[in-house]
Amino acid sequence: MHGVQGAAERAVALVRGVLLADAPGSMLHDVSVDPRFQHRGVDLLWDVPGQPPKGVEVKGDRQGARRGNYFFELVSNAEKDTPGCFLYSTADVLAYVFLDARQVHLLDLRRVREWFVPRAKEYPLKTTKTKTGALLYTTVGAIVPVRDVRQAVPEAVRVVSAEG
Repeated sequence: MHGVQGAAERAVALVRGVLLADAPGSMLHDVSVDPRFQHRGVDLLWDVPGQPPKGVEVKGDRQGARRGNYFFELVSNAEKDTPGCFLYSTADVLAYVFLDARQVHLLDLRRVREWFVPRAKEYPLKTTKTKTGALLYTTVGAIVPVRDVRQAVPEAVRVVSAEG
């Protein structure tokens, strides 16, 4: 679990840097452990002056950039049959972080989900196993090439290389 937690922390740090640089004077609030937001699939609230706050879901991917694919989480825990954040999150922005390339992809979650859901069966599924303490659970996601999303909904994807 330490590897998973470390990746998540690195992803949040990169997103924090990108969003604060993107909108000087804005503020980010970490709500990832706040029960009021956990069931909504929101990790951060991004408060930009003069705009309504935006919910941000952060996903860190340790290998995806090499393969050029997103992993859209459809089932969070197969053993408990819980839906994945890509389907249920109420976030405005999915900040998908390719940790190996230090790239932050800011996806308009609603627009990308509206494009993806009708064609979900076109993309292969992959499972990953995650260990938390003594428990092992299976996550299921669709492997979706970055180029497909960028070509289909170019206005819904912005790619930023993180500094540092």
